[in-house]
Amino acid sequence: MDEQNKNLILATGLSMLVILAWFYFFPPEEPIQPETNPTAQSAEGVPTAPSADGTIAAPSLDGSAADTREVALGKTERVEIKTDRVEGSLSLLGGRIDDLRLLDYNVNLNDPSLKETLLSPAGGPNAYYATYGWAPTNAADFEFMPSAKTPWTLEAGTTLTVDSPVTLRWDNGQGLIFRRVISIDKDYLFSITQSVENTTSDDIRLQPYGIVARVGEPETIGFYILHEGVVRASDGEIQEIDYDDMPDQTADASEGGNVDKIKVENNGWIGFTDKYWMTALIPTPGTGFTSVSKYTGKNDTYQTDMRLPTMTIAAGTTAEAKSSLFAGAKEWEAIKHYQDDLGVEQFVDSIDWGWFFFLTKPIFQVLHWLNGLIGNMGWAIIGLTLIIKAILFPLAYKSYVSMARMKELQPEMEKLKEKHGEDRQAMQQGMMKLYKEKKVNPAAGCLPILLQIPIFFSLYKVIFVTIELRHAPFIWWLTDLSAPDPTSILNLFGLLPWGTPGPESFFAIFSIGVFPVLMGITMWMQQKLNPAPTDKTQAQIFAWMPWVFMFMLGTFASGLVVYWVANNTITFIQQYTIMRSQGVKPDIFGNIKSSFKRNKAS
Repeated sequence: MDEQNKNLILATGLSMLVILAWFYFFPPEEPIQPETNPTAQSAEGVPTAPSADGTIAAPSLDGSAADTREVALGKTERVEIKTDRVEGSLSLLGGRIDDLRLLDYNVNLNDPSLKETLLSPAGGPNAYYATYGWAPTNAADFEFMPSAKTPWTLEAGTTLTVDSPVTLRWDNGQGLIFRRVISIDKDYLFSITQSVENTTSDDIRLQPYGIVARVGEPETIGFYILHEGVVRASDGEIQEIDYDDMPDQTADASEGGNVDKIKVENNGWIGFTDKYWMTALIPTPGTGFTSVSKYTGKNDTYQTDMRLPTMTIAAGTTAEAKSSLFAGAKEWEAIKHYQDDLGVEQFVDSIDWGWFFFLTKPIFQVLHWLNGLIGNMGWAIIGLTLIIKAILFPLAYKSYVSMARMKELQPEMEKLKEKHGEDRQAMQQGMMKLYKEKKVNPAAGCLPILLQIPIFFSLYKVIFVTIELRHAPFIWWLTDLSAPDPTSILNLFGLLPWGTPGPESFFAIFSIGVFPVLMGITMWMQQKLNPAPTDKTQAQIFAWMPWVFMFMLGTFASGLVVYWVANNTITFIQQYTIMRSQGVKPDIFGNIKSSFKRNKAS
């Protein structure tokens, strides 16, 4: 086996090993079907924050479970929320923001009848909501503070829109008047101003807080490369906590649950992240607060708290606390706007960029920019491939020039074999001397292949986690680049009158679509630029490799396969052109004929 083939086998084997390991540990995502008749959950678990010194447990909302989301919504008086991008309502009982649907996102592809639901009321299925309030320093004063049972009244406004905020009011009958002004922007940011008017003759000390709570562990994708659960920024540090880890947090009897607290000095935020959606409590930038992750087993509630500094409200004065609530889709442009223009530090890092963040971030930004120019994410992926190939072209050029020169050395290498026979050491020394004289690097062909591996994984991550790829169409039958190619060779791509196995079936790996087949063909054509190795074992490995990759990657997101097809095609053109420039004329059809003859003979 000559040195060229050794290095090519080594690079190919390493690439296949890495991709096989990736495929084993990170199998393609299976689509989650929406619940059509979800069961109700307990109405317990509408928490409030403990007192400022953290010694008083939070009370819960009593009540029986509702049968449906609609029943739970109908149990309380509500104020409508309506913008171009979201709709829902907030409950006057407790003043909770607990009903929100995202109008730009369908649950199912091309089916606008069912929109993605983000927030849901307590007492119904998948309860998920935000609530605000004030905690006293004196435990005896808790009954005079707003709680989950507080009947707020609508003091100003009728419907919460971009142009019309609403004001909620509650008089505790003890000289304190609480108000909550809620507004919303054109995207997904609520602004909440809490105020206390102290009409008594005494100063009081209260701690404003905000809470996002989820009753019951939500259904998650459970994919290793994706974080779902608590995400928070604390003075420059990003922390992620899985739902499974929250019951293992430090048990605190005074808190009534398992708690993880961080004192944030200047800037931060905390909330829950799903694959595409997020809720986050955001203090005014520059404000210190206590960031709390909490699980309460008694009512199976997962909770994030924003506990702002305790305030002294002098007699006859009014104090207020301002904060924000993000509740919506993790759209890069929207959250980057909040980060850059509103000062919400590291908000873009709420997207799970992964270990290769130094690649995934720029790859996504270029992809997003190209999509803005072209208006089609599939063509943007092809444009990204062209840019990547252009950046790597100097290395590719050296690699292909070296490979072309290696072919020129074949006659001299054959003479070395005849001269040294079975003396491997002498043969090796002769080859190294020949490489040095002709200025050929036999390992040059490996580097472009190895560089493709982190780029491939980073693009896979981008396609998997960013909402911009969700339900993004390309051409013809590719209507969702985040999902596998929907066509299948098992029914001749729709020509035969039967369906194809679902992703949970063992036979799904054989359900290969058009673009995976194109990937296999383009990889096979790339091989035919060179004659097959003379060694039969090597020849068989190379012959099977395109089709192994085809089946391996066939169930991956179609956007990734589009990239691979484009990459193979561009690589073919580059290699062919460079080889011709070096005086080597690839005999593609001759190599194809030879491979068929070899296969027939074997």
